[in-house]
Amino acid sequence: MRESADNPGIASGLKIYKFNGLKSFDTLRHGVFARAGGMSLLPFDSLNVGLKTGDTEENIRENRKRIAFELGMKPAVYLNQVHSDDIKVLRQDDNDLAQRFEPGKDIYTADGVITDIPGVYLVIQVADCQSVMMFDPERGVVANVHSGWRSSIKNILGKCVQTMTREFGTEPRDIRVGIGPSLGPCCSEFINYKTEIPESLWSYRVDDSHYFDFWQMSRDQLVGEGVKHSCIENMAICTKCNSNEFFSYRRENLTGRFACIIGLKQ
Repeated sequence: MRESADNPGIASGLKIYKFNGLKSFDTLRHGVFARAGGMSLLPFDSLNVGLKTGDTEENIRENRKRIAFELGMKPAVYLNQVHSDDIKVLRQDDNDLAQRFEPGKDIYTADGVITDIPGVYLVIQVADCQSVMMFDPERGVVANVHSGWRSSIKNILGKCVQTMTREFGTEPRDIRVGIGPSLGPCCSEFINYKTEIPESLWSYRVDDSHYFDFWQMSRDQLVGEGVKHSCIENMAICTKCNSNEFFSYRRENLTGRFACIIGLKQ
């Protein structure tokens, strides 16, 4: 069942989806950028932001610049995502950030990033994996997590909540969460799940099939850390079923990555 997701907005050729629960905060800016509005050609058409996809670096730099322009030319943190459970923490007193932002560079190797720095946008690049955005409005902290199946079985979402709590004093009950377009239970097939997924997670199979409900797994991992069920919003858009809007590795194999972005306004 699809939960509340904002109708996409069109801005300068870019198509942007927003979460109802996050867009109500004046101190926050976020968006899921669909694949439209870029300069990349087939099979990466058109707003591909992913390095190492086979697209040209020139195209990717230009696509990232178009997103930066939409965000007011603020610094954006792109990660070198490796399907780990590593979380990068960026604090207001990190003085090396200004020298590290380049449109064609993935700055840190990690699969999640947390910050309390206003005017810095956190980017997750996906093509079936989940981008999970988190916001603590009480302490002014945001996070963005790349939760593919490998990271999901390592409970990267739970680790992110724990890190927000430890590093910034976040109370899990205050966190608002948005789960972006990603592979739905309709298409999340794992033929070799017995060797890939721990038996403790086999309860997430759909009707005892080879298909898994990673959306529900993410919900349960978050709630297990104290996040309120009512504060978790899932767009419930399957990327494979909607590859005309979003890149899907399962559908296309050779394809791009779309950007999911959150940050505190300056």
